[in-house]
Amino acid sequence: MQSTAIHIHRHGDPDVLEGVQVDVPPPAAGEIRIRQSAIGLNFADIYQRKGAHGPHAPTPFPITLGAQGAGVVEALGTGVTGWRVGQSVAYFHPGAYQAVRNVPATRVLALPSGISEEQAGANLLRGLTAEYLLRRLYVVQPGDAVLVHAAAGGMGVLLSQWARALGATVIGTVGSAAKADVALAHGCHHVIDYRREDFVARTLALTGGEGVAVVYDAVGKDVFVPSLACLRQLGMAINYGTASGDVEGLDLQLLHAKSLSVCRPTLRSFIATPADLQRSAAAFFAAVDSGQLRLEVGSRYALADVQQAHRDLEGRATTGAPVLVP
Repeated sequence: MQSTAIHIHRHGDPDVLEGVQVDVPPPAAGEIRIRQSAIGLNFADIYQRKGAHGPHAPTPFPITLGAQGAGVVEALGTGVTGWRVGQSVAYFHPGAYQAVRNVPATRVLALPSGISEEQAGANLLRGLTAEYLLRRLYVVQPGDAVLVHAAAGGMGVLLSQWARALGATVIGTVGSAAKADVALAHGCHHVIDYRREDFVARTLALTGGEGVAVVYDAVGKDVFVPSLACLRQLGMAINYGTASGDVEGLDLQLLHAKSLSVCRPTLRSFIATPADLQRSAAAFFAAVDSGQLRLEVGSRYALADVQQAHRDLEGRATTGAPVLVP
């Protein structure tokens, strides 16, 4: 059978994204064929489109971007058990920008009844990322103060809600009054408009001069080094995205006085095994089921409109978790 897919034949701006028709063979042994109803749109896709260095394995052109989606099981390969045709599922596996595709069964997740395919397609990568950021890389404790940059974005709203549910005081930064309202409605106790205020001074004021336990930074170049001044002793700064550019040439002496830690992690390391993926997803789904997290879908784009979707996401014109709809 054939399916619509989005390929790139070179790295570059959004205009390198090209719609094509590709052959989809029957699922091989150990694979599941999924007809997608929602495909996640993430900044990681932009990094890969541009050829920016990151966790992406070297891949020959043409490249199909994306790593997460959701839909229904359409066929099962030999040896695949525990799944049924028509079942709602989500997955994390490279090559998501394609309407129908085969995915290793070990990377597929059964969706609980309370989570729709669209919610999962838009939020799975972000939810799994929030899980390891809050529960494993730095274990948020009741009473901690945390700083979340880009608090109105798709990752920011999940981090802020979940950190608050874990007992933290959540300080978020945003770039407009409208985004401040979004952040306040999604877990932040305090919101700083970085275009109008010095976020370092304001963060220190809000914490009585002590600073926060951890900084969650998806912005990178523009905020990472100043964020170190927001940390308390033994604090940790986590740069998990680089929307404003890579952090380069960090002076380690900036960490010395307060024995600070910095980290540049990637989700793939934390869900590398099937067991890790299942455990992380179970924790994420449980947080949704308990009401700690509200999964929302931001802007919706037809798969054919992927170029505009990338322009909007790259230009920070989206709020929440955008999604591509095949």
